[in-house]
Amino acid sequence: MKRQRRNGLPKHCSLVIDRHKKRRIRFRAKGVDTYLPFPPTGPEFEKAYAAALAGVTEWRANVGASRTRAGSFDALAVSYYRSPEFTGLRESTKQTYRRIIERFRELHGKRMIRDLRREHVKAIIGDMSDRPQGANRLLSLLKIMLDHALDNGWIAANSAQGIKGFSKKTKGFHTWTEAEIAAYEARHPLGTKARLALILFLYTAQRRSDVVAMGWDKIKGKAIEVKQLKTGAELDLFMLPELTDAIRALPRDKPTFLTTEFGKPFTAAGFGNWFRDRCNEAGLPHCSAHGLRKAAARRMAEGGMSGDIIKAVTGHTDLKQVSVYTAAANQAALAEKGLKAIAGKKKRTKSVQPPEKVGQTKGK
Repeated sequence: MKRQRRNGLPKHCSLVIDRHKKRRIRFRAKGVDTYLPFPPTGPEFEKAYAAALAGVTEWRANVGASRTRAGSFDALAVSYYRSPEFTGLRESTKQTYRRIIERFRELHGKRMIRDLRREHVKAIIGDMSDRPQGANRLLSLLKIMLDHALDNGWIAANSAQGIKGFSKKTKGFHTWTEAEIAAYEARHPLGTKARLALILFLYTAQRRSDVVAMGWDKIKGKAIEVKQLKTGAELDLFMLPELTDAIRALPRDKPTFLTTEFGKPFTAAGFGNWFRDRCNEAGLPHCSAHGLRKAAARRMAEGGMSGDIIKAVTGHTDLKQVSVYTAAANQAALAEKGLKAIAGKKKRTKSVQPPEKVGQTKGK
């Protein structure tokens, strides 16, 4: 709950009248001075206020720049956080980058960048062989940050450039099968929050960060509006009967369809932990929320939907990425459809039997 001041506005906020005689909400704190939407209620204001608070947090995190040792990885991290390359990223990407960087800082923050040699980087990445994807993400970020150090004249060369990550291919998140969906439904009946979560994922095909933000304010006629947090893509998704039936009885005064036990919206990470427990209860420890997004894409592929149609639902812009999501589609069933299309409407012929070998008699 936001702390209210005597003027009735959230902390750091004040009401001002601009030169056009319009009311505006000014957010002013150390490191951040900006304007928020008026009136100071509703989802749009809540989102803007949260972003302003995040700016204050980031500014405070960078205050320690003067206390970091010049040329250390700590100093490089602070400098990178202030750079246009970082500040221009999407908020979700910033969070991901900061999480990786801060984990690395805990181990190597005091070390000098000029002392980081190629063999050191290879050893650090090599020690992460048990988690190749994480190693590759760290390597990618090290290359970006060392380029930043190079641009600022802290080092003469980027010691991470040219180093290759792990080539191990993974299928990513497991795509739910129909049997697994049925097992989850059997454990979590209609009317439960766990079942609602499955329905929202399966019948919108959206990411975790977008599903937890869905609420009555996003419903427009027969569609639900989605502005994807990761890509910024704006989608209007037709609501299937399964979805409308699931939300029909939900209270209209809640901020989102899915809420915590305290009635607050889930964070993406918090929901992931909660949903993991629901999957475990159904005996599906290998299944995840993102796997339901892939299952929705699989169903569309098996239904004969084109890549462009699937893109319109999932919000992808690249058909190559769609192919990753639909890789679990039933190949045999799709191949049969394709081959029947080649044959057209010709009369079906009898099946061909292999020829008998010379000297072979029937019955032997």
